[in-house]
Parts: sequence; C-alpha cells; structure tokens
Amino acid sequence: MSGGNLSPRQKMIGMMYLVLTALLALNVSKEILNAFVIVENGLNATNDNFDGKNGVLYAKFEKALVDNNKKAKPFYDKAQVVKKNAKDLCKMVDDIRSDLYLQVQGLPSKQVADTFKLKQLDSKDNYDIPTHYMLGADPEVPGADAHSIPLKNALIKYKKDLTEMVPEKERKNLKLGLNTDDVYSYSDEKKVTWQFNNFDHTTMAATMCLLAGIKNDVKNAESDVVQALLKAVTAEDFSFDKVEAKVVSESDYVNVGDEYKAEIFVSAHNSAQDPEVLIGQVNTSDPKHPKIVGSGEKVNVSEGVGNYVVKTSAQGDQEYSGVINVKGPNGDITAYPFSHKYKVAAASFSVAATKMNVFYIGVDNPVTISVGGSSPNDILPSLSGATGSVVSAGKPGEYIVKLSAGTKCDINVSVKQKDGTKSVGKQEFRVKKVPSPNASFAGVVGDASVSAAELQSAGGVIPRLDDFVFDLKFPVVSWNMSMMVNGLFIDAKATGPGVTPDQKNMLAKAKKGGRVLIEEVYVMAPEGKRKIPGCQLKVK
Repeated sequence: MSGGNLSPRQKMIGMMYLVLTALLALNVSKEILNAFVIVENGLNATNDNFDGKNGVLYAKFEKALVDNNKKAKPFYDKAQVVKKNAKDLCKMVDDIRSDLYLQVQGLPSKQVADTFKLKQLDSKDNYDIPTHYMLGADPEVPGADAHSIPLKNALIKYKKDLTEMVPEKERKNLKLGLNTDDVYSYSDEKKVTWQFNNFDHTTMAATMCLLAGIKNDVKNAESDVVQALLKAVTAEDFSFDKVEAKVVSESDYVNVGDEYKAEIFVSAHNSAQDPEVLIGQVNTSDPKHPKIVGSGEKVNVSEGVGNYVVKTSAQGDQEYSGVINVKGPNGDITAYPFSHKYKVAAASFSVAATKMNVFYIGVDNPVTISVGGSSPNDILPSLSGATGSVVSAGKPGEYIVKLSAGTKCDINVSVKQKDGTKSVGKQEFRVKKVPSPNASFAGVVGDASVSAAELQSAGGVIPRLDDFVFDLKFPVVSWNMSMMVNGLFIDAKATGPGVTPDQKNMLAKAKKGGRVLIEEVYVMAPEGKRKIPGCQLKVK
C-alpha cells in the first residue's frame, strides 16, 4: 500500500494493517480476531431465536385463519409474502457468506459451505478477497462484479415491500432499521456509500459478522411486520366485556350567550363503524331496550365521538339526555342511554386593585383579575388609555400594572377558549402621580419652633410621606438653607440629604427668635426629579 494516489481512508487502513502485522509478531492478533468469532456466534444465536419467535407468530395466523377465515385471510396472505421475502433475502446473504468462506479458505466451489463457521476459518484477517468480492475491482465505483450492489438493492426493496404490507395508520409505528443510506466518513472526510463504508478493506472476520448482522435485521423486520399484521386482524374485533355511554363536556359551567359543547361516545368504540348519537327524551320502560321518544336530534359523529354543540340562552341548571346506537358484529343495534347536567350563568369578571381604585405612575400597582367559569391561566388582560403595561405577578390571577403617563386607563379582560379568544369586559381606573413628600429638618415638618441645640444636632433633610399605601423612598438630590446673621441674609446649598460644613457654621450662629429656611428641596420621585415643599423653623 505504499504506491499510487491513496485516499486518507486507504492510508489509515494501511497503517492499521502495519500495526496488525506487529501484533501478529507478538502473537496478539489471534485473540483480537477471535473476538469476532464470539460476536458471530451471538448473532447466529439471535437469528435462531428470531426463527422461533416468528414461527409462533405464523402459528397464531394459522389459528386466526381457522377461527375467522374471512377476516384473517387478507392479512394472512400478506404475512406469507413477508415470510417468503425474508427467506429469499436470508438465502442471498447465506450464499454470499458461503462463497466468501470457500474463496478465503481456498476450497473448491462445489463444496457446501453454509454450515461452515468463522471459528473454522484459517485466514480471518484476510481483507483482499472480501473487499474484491463485495466491491469489485474499484471499491469506490463498484461494477457488475460487486456482490454488495445486488444485496443493497434487495435490502431496499425488502424494506419498501414490508412497509407497504402494513395498514397505513400503523406505518408510523414501524422501526424496521435496514438502513442503506450513504454516511459521512471522517477518515475519508466525505460522504461514502453504504457498501463502501461496510466492506472496503474489511477483514473476513468483520465481514462475516456484518453479514450475520444483516440477517439479524431482516428477521427482526420480518417479526415486526408480522406482528403488525396480526394486530390488524384482532383490531377489527368487536368484542367488549363492558360498554358504557360517556359524556365529556369542555365545561359544566358556561356563561349566557356562550356555546355549551360536549363529546358523547361509548367507552369501547369500534373503529370500523361510527355509532349514531341522538339527543332527546329517552323511554326506559324496557331497561334492556331504551329508545328515543320521536326522531330525536341527530349529533354529528366523527371517529366514534359525537360532538354536541348548543347555544345557551337562559340561566340556571340545564339537563339533556339521549341514546347512542351501536351496531354489533351480527348487525343488531344496541342502544346505550345517557344524561348530563350543566349550569348556565351570566358572564362575570372582576378586576380589583389591591391597594385602591387608582393606579400610580412609576410604581408596581398590584391587581387581581378573575373571570367566572374560566381558569386563571386562561385570562388575558391588557391595558389601554395610558402608557404602560400589565404583566404577570408570578401567580395565577395576580398581575402588576406599570404606568409611565396618563390620567386614566382601562384594564381589558379576555379569556382563551378552544376556538379563539373572547372579550368579557373592561374596567376604568384613575391614573395619578405619587404624592410629593414634605421635607423634614430637625425632626419637624412645615412651620415649627425648635431649639438651637436641636438645629445644631440635625443631620440633614429627610422627606416624609405619611399615610400612603406604598412604602416609597425619595432620595434627596439637593436643598438650600438660608437665614439672617447679624442683619445679613446668607444661604448655603447642599447636594444630597446631609448638612454641609458651611450650613453647620450657619446653624451655630442661630439666635433665639431667628428663622431658618429649608427651601429648594429636590428629590428623586418614581417618574424622575421633583421639587417638594420645604420647611420654616423658628429658634426657641
């Protein structure tokens, strides 16, 4: 493998076989190759198990044919085709295994090799003969002499034929395997064909295991399809030990003007035939043969389920009854009576502000919203008339209203239903700014008298907003202090709430009867910077 333009895969295989040669010198390769013998023995044992399992399935088909020939015959005939196709494909695989065995072992082709096992093969590490036999002279472009091509085509046809044997509604459940798609080869750094990926420079030991595995897949697919066909026979049986009428409504509590909807069916349904559902008064004088009085109202039935829809108009408790007529295997009709109650109520909803009937700008306004007859998870609130939004508070029915501008707003309430969204109403709320706090200094608010000592020990301005529903903080941005000192009016400005050194010096000069003004107080409100009322202090 040292000459010519070799692919990365061929170079890698060459290196592998150099390693194999070294292992042979160390007397290790025998144990490695014999591992394939164990794998082949396991696959052959599994194939024998599949033969036994499939034999049981075919025996069940024979019994079904005797019990009900008319029903079982179409599926039985398909099962026989599956059996023959699987047998033919397995023979094809066995013929390939036999030919390979004879060629690698150097035996004349007239000898029977289908009973020979990998364990008896001398040249388990031979890869030239299997590669040429399976892929032909050019592994990447197999010709007419490549036995892997007919095998691949047979596998594709076998899988297609099996799929078409199964009833269409059951095909989605089939997992047949037998994959013959191209695959990406990391060693070759490109996509390669199924046959190249499996048989290019593959040792005889590995090739025999691969072929045994293909037989395994063929028999496994045979088993799955025969089981599906057998299931199709019994699925059409109409034999139940208990059949009851059932009514399942979307809700037994509906609002006036809404539609009441319910599904009416028997708990054991024959998929081959829909029952007849009639609404009306039921005559049960003969309990074994209940009948509808008159012709009754016929309900639309699909896939065994009657879909009853009626427009509600009056409030209160409502009740309806009827029968489900089911045709049995012998053609006789059996009637199953039913009755059901539900309540019709006026549409109602509520939106309650947790704090009061007003929303404040810049804060989280909690609300609870409920709609009669609807789950909290189906409620869809929205806001209009002001700038803001309604968001979930994390619990069903609880929300947060956030506003940035406006004087009033509406909370609109809708609910999700199966056929879309329905509006149930709206409620108006006032929108206000958060009230301004008052500036306090030396523990007092507004006009007040304080001692000189209290003034000099004051730490700064503290905004106070008493008796408000929200616990809000108003950080002080800036403020100004002014007073008369020795006949002169002086002032000093502070940034933040604390008293500055200049302001402390001013307060030290305050005398009895003098006045200290706290003015131009700015705080940070929820909507932004805001001026609040100051205070006027008289020295005691």
